[in-house]
Parts: sequence; C-alpha cells; structure tokens
Amino acid sequence: MTRSSRAAVLGHPVAHSLSPVLHRAAYAAMGLDDWSYSAEDVTEGALPAFLDGLDETWAGLSLTMPLKQAVIELLDDVTPLALQVRAVNTVVLDGEGRHGSNTDVHGLVVALREGLVTESDDRTGRATPFAPPVLGSAAVLGAGATAASTLAALRELGCAEPVVYARSLARTADLADVAERLEVRPRFVVLDDAARQLPGHDVVVSTLPPHAADGLAAELAGLVEGLLLDVAYDPRPTALAAAWRQAGGDTVGGERMLLHQAAEQVRLMTGQAAPLAAMDAALTGALGSR
Repeated sequence: MTRSSRAAVLGHPVAHSLSPVLHRAAYAAMGLDDWSYSAEDVTEGALPAFLDGLDETWAGLSLTMPLKQAVIELLDDVTPLALQVRAVNTVVLDGEGRHGSNTDVHGLVVALREGLVTESDDRTGRATPFAPPVLGSAAVLGAGATAASTLAALRELGCAEPVVYARSLARTADLADVAERLEVRPRFVVLDDAARQLPGHDVVVSTLPPHAADGLAAELAGLVEGLLLDVAYDPRPTALAAAWRQAGGDTVGGERMLLHQAAEQVRLMTGQAAPLAAMDAALTGALGSR
C-alpha cells in the first residue's frame, strides 16, 4: 500500500488503549508519514454504521471486546482461526472488502516462546529462546474471549489437553465450543482450587482482568517451576506475577503479547514487516510513564 491510509482501534471505552502508541511508532519507523492511527469510541450497536461510513482511505481496524465478536457477521471473509476462536481483533480494508483475522493468538504464541527456557548458542554464547516440541502441563486462568485465543496458542505450542480454571463452571459452555472446534480437550476446574494446583503446571496463562487474580496471588502456596504469562500488565508486575516469581517461577509480562499482536496487525495492514524494536521502545516508554 502506497496511498495515504488511516487505521484505528475501536472500543467502548477505548481511551486507555496502547494501540495508538504501538501503531504510530511503527509508522514513524517505517517512514509512513502519510499514515495515521486513532482511537475511536464505538459501541457494539454503532459498529455497523461506523463500518459503512468508512471510505477508501481506511486500511485497517483493531478491535476490543465485545466488538471482536460483533464484527464477525459484518465482514466479507474471516480467517479459519478467527472463526474457530470466535474473535476478530483485526480487520484489513481494501478495495475487495473487509477481511477479519485474529492476531491475539500470534501474540500469545510469541510471548510464551520468549518466556520459555533458554539454551546457549555455542557459537555466540548468547542465550537463545526456544520452544520445546511439546509443552507439558499447561493451565489457563479464566474462560472468556482471551482464554479462547489462549487455547489456540497452546495448541500451536503442542498442548492439546490444558486445564482451564474458571470462576464459574456453569459459564464455560462457549469456551467448550471453541475447544471442540480447535480439537483441544481441556479439563475445567473451579478457580477456587487453582492456588493448590497451579504449582504443578509447566505453563500458566492468566486471562483474568486486572486485579482479578490478586486474591489467588495471596493464596499461592508452594514452590513453582513453570512459566506464567499474565495478560494483564497494569500494574507491572501484577500481584500474581510478583507472587509467582517469589515462589521460584519464571514470568513473561502481558505487554509482550500486546506488542507481538500489534506487530502482526501492522504487517497485515501495511503489507510490510513491522519494526519490532521501535514498537517495543515506544511501548516501554508509555508503560513507564503510567
């Protein structure tokens, strides 16, 4: 794409979003001076009219919940993965229509790989991240939309039988449907039992909202050896991440997932590889000023 283009993150509310920081940093580093990225307050009910009002200068959209699900029926095509998890967080706009995809899964996969055990490169002596062919025991905290993307990410990393700790087992039907489409076989356990069982997992992904895991952090007992990815990143570290480290485990911050899913959005919208270092620096600066 060489023409002047616009993109935006949509949600309600959306003022807190760091997407503008990431995308604008990418455009600046890529020399796309005629590209712009805004934050648009759009409710679920207003979404159809907003989409219909977009002109040819628009290149793409980033979506927050509940728009990730509401937008699906308004698109011309959706990737199989986004249909499986029932969440579209990225819409690419071109002369042929509206194209939906999910970059959250990509962000989760790359963030988890960053946090996994490192091995030394004999030639350079530097520690190099690697992902084992098959993950061992993996767990997901929460059963909402992000949990659905997490099941897909764990499947890609080789784990097809994770444990899902849900606040209410009666509200896991939607996630169970996603798991069936992904051909993943999770075991659902009530979240109240998580504190005793989490130390036995190799990888844990918390998809709970900010501060929702604070009580769990206070109850965490015993040494842990696995990796925790807490998708919440405000505050940094979260109470759960701090407790996990104190118990001996490794952690990767939720901002890493945010960074990598945004980088994939930039690639899809611009057709060019995203400048990850520039985006990372901008994100670090924005989080540090909060």
